[in-house]
Amino acid sequence: MRYYKKLIGKKCYLSPINIDDAEKYLAWLCDLEVSIYFKILSQQLTIEKEKEILTTMSKNQHQTFGIIDIKTDKLIGNCSLFSIDKIDRKAEFGIFIGDKNYWGKGYGTEAGKLIVDYGFNALNIHSIMLETYSFNKRAIKSYEKIGFKVIGKRREAKIIGKKKFDVIYMDILSHEFESVYIKKLLEKIEDENM
Repeated sequence: MRYYKKLIGKKCYLSPINIDDAEKYLAWLCDLEVSIYFKILSQQLTIEKEKEILTTMSKNQHQTFGIIDIKTDKLIGNCSLFSIDKIDRKAEFGIFIGDKNYWGKGYGTEAGKLIVDYGFNALNIHSIMLETYSFNKRAIKSYEKIGFKVIGKRREAKIIGKKKFDVIYMDILSHEFESVYIKKLLEKIEDENM
């Protein structure tokens, strides 16, 4: 599979999503260990449905990217900004690392910083929000490293089996974020033009 370096970090880069990766996404999302963190846990997915989802994401107001390991050019997950509101300059954020070999190694945090940077500095968004479940401690810690802050919760709004969990809402504002990529790119352009 060929990927294109849209936003580049030290561990990973973001590439426009590729519909040909539908089978890989489907395998990840059918894995209960991965899908338990998403609303799709109870959905029945097929390759046709996954291709349809990826096609829709690539055409609509989604800014969705594959997360690619920079050393191996291997797809490991994806991240996106969606529900983009150009008037109020807000969006929602989503991310997942489907390849469990990459869990807990900082790839999600770096990819998150790259797409949030893109949202604030390329799309001119002011506020980015996300939601997660209270049991997803690893993700919450990653979001906090990016700069997201807890803004509230919906108590016992996620039920799995007989257990009830809170839905946690987090957000970040543009002035709270330190650019990791685009600011450096702008500085480089300014230096070249001096």
